Amino acid sequence: MERKKRGFETRAIHGKSPKESWLGATQPPIFQSAAHTHETAESLSLAFAGKSSDPIYMRLSNPTNQALEERLADLEEGKGAIVMASGMAAISNACMALLRTGDEFVSGNSLFMSTYVLFSTIFKKYGITARFADPLDLAALKASITEKTRFVYVETIGNPRMDVPDLKAIASLAHENGLPLLVDNTLATPFLCQPLTLGADVVIHSTTKYLSGHGNALGGAVVDGGTFSWPESRFPDFKPFIDRKGDLAYLDKVFREHHINFGTTLSPFHSYLTLIGIDTLSLRMERHLENALATARFLKTRPQVKWVNYSGLDDHPSHETALRQFGGKGFGGLITFGLENKEACFRFIDSLELIRHLANLGDCKSLVIHPYSTQYLSFDEALKAKLAILPEMIRLSVGIEAKEDIFEDIERGLAASAP
Repeated sequence: MERKKRGFETRAIHGKSPKESWLGATQPPIFQSAAHTHETAESLSLAFAGKSSDPIYMRLSNPTNQALEERLADLEEGKGAIVMASGMAAISNACMALLRTGDEFVSGNSLFMSTYVLFSTIFKKYGITARFADPLDLAALKASITEKTRFVYVETIGNPRMDVPDLKAIASLAHENGLPLLVDNTLATPFLCQPLTLGADVVIHSTTKYLSGHGNALGGAVVDGGTFSWPESRFPDFKPFIDRKGDLAYLDKVFREHHINFGTTLSPFHSYLTLIGIDTLSLRMERHLENALATARFLKTRPQVKWVNYSGLDDHPSHETALRQFGGKGFGGLITFGLENKEACFRFIDSLELIRHLANLGDCKSLVIHPYSTQYLSFDEALKAKLAILPEMIRLSVGIEAKEDIFEDIERGLAASAP
């Protein structure tokens, strides 16, 4: 009998890895070896030529990492993936494989802080220009495209602006101009959204967040949809990679030019922990999404809260897009909200007992931070205002605890936030 394609929840747990190589283990073993023996000279030569997937050296590949790559490519409906040392390593390599001095790219201006710094400052030093536009404004994105543009980049859910761009529309715009669309899908995860099925060409993750889910493993990933043709007019250096890997030319370029030469290798132990996290991704995301919506609605009722920014609320500018794009499953696990001022935010944070105060998100525990005085501390006031990083803003990553306990801790903080 022909087997139908298994459901997302099943594939998140079982994947498609060859279990005969695991000697009966229910999780891929941790291959903690810097290099791997090859029995013949030809075997190692074929591996270096990319004609076999046999491991060579940990900086190049590792069986535990390969198991995670297979799992992520499957869950994102991609043709291949590379895991890397961090989300920022993935973003850097994904972009740099497409860029040379003098090139430009178009990016949504709703970005994670380190991504914004990379695009606006670091790339600029190498003669690469990022043209920022509102990701909800197709006309603005279109107006930013020039002959020098090499790709379009957005986040599925903006961090911390919480806007949700229309990926189908942006993918169409990019393709009409001969450009690929790169999407950072960290906040949504493939459980909530699979950008490749909406027209995106490349998906990027910080696996540190929801995919790992327990705050114990750093990592990043680049997933290739294998659907973009890489026209020579815009991508003249792609031919050898197309000749070698065909549909996976882009992933091969990321791997050969950047990942292995910049040494952005992911620890196999962190891959192992991430694979364990992915086993429960569906269950955790269901609770994250349920708790976040309930928490946003709770915050709306509290007099100390001046505003709540969450696309699950009916009055949010991205509500209809999120509802359609995420299939009614939910709206993400991250919320921002405003108190009276910065001092009120500090009093709120200092009074919490359950919710952890730290610089991370996507943990199974609820986490809180004051972005204005931490992650964006070095940004000048004009740039903070432009990016909607307000002194009265709290960012809350809603965990999977009992929501009544989350509410109680928030209430404790709000009571203390008054002077």
